[in-house]
Amino acid sequence: MTQQIEIGRLLRAGTTGFVAGCRVNQLDVPSFGALVRVPLGNAYQIFGLIHDIHIDDDGLVRQLVTADNVSDEVMKDNRERRIVPVEMSVLAVGYEQDGKIHHLLPPRPPLSLDVIYLCDEKDLARFTEKLGYFRHILNAKDAPVGEVIAAHIQQASAAHKNIAWKEKATQEVITLLRDDYPTLMSVLGALGEVV
Repeated sequence: MTQQIEIGRLLRAGTTGFVAGCRVNQLDVPSFGALVRVPLGNAYQIFGLIHDIHIDDDGLVRQLVTADNVSDEVMKDNRERRIVPVEMSVLAVGYEQDGKIHHLLPPRPPLSLDVIYLCDEKDLARFTEKLGYFRHILNAKDAPVGEVIAAHIQQASAAHKNIAWKEKATQEVITLLRDDYPTLMSVLGALGEVV
């Protein structure tokens, strides 16, 4: 954990996932499919994958979209100075306790306002060394599974710096979905864009 990039704070959480918020001007850091972590003290932290990023509207935005000739200054003010949070939905995929990584759901969720960090390449490679967490992604009900797995594999393979990990990950997806042909075809279609 050489570089800690804070991407937001926790809004709400459960055992299977959580939602974090950040300011609009922090939006260049988190990305779809990114692995994030929430350190909770006592050598315990939760890992998750961002599976949705959205920005809710408010009364002013609703008025601005119908206005004629909105000035650049008003646009800049709305995007940089207003406090409209960007919400990121995160799927819990594992946790670390006392230096050991577990690809199980965490024993307890993070708490409101806990800080969420983007995993650096070292943490990403360490967490993705084994692929047991794929079952959490493939079983996610409210996530675009194929797109999430493709984005994640693309990011994780860059951290591993070799093509063998990407091939191993793709083979694991095929093995896990061998009895679910429609989902397998959907996921392989998305993977075809990054493999």
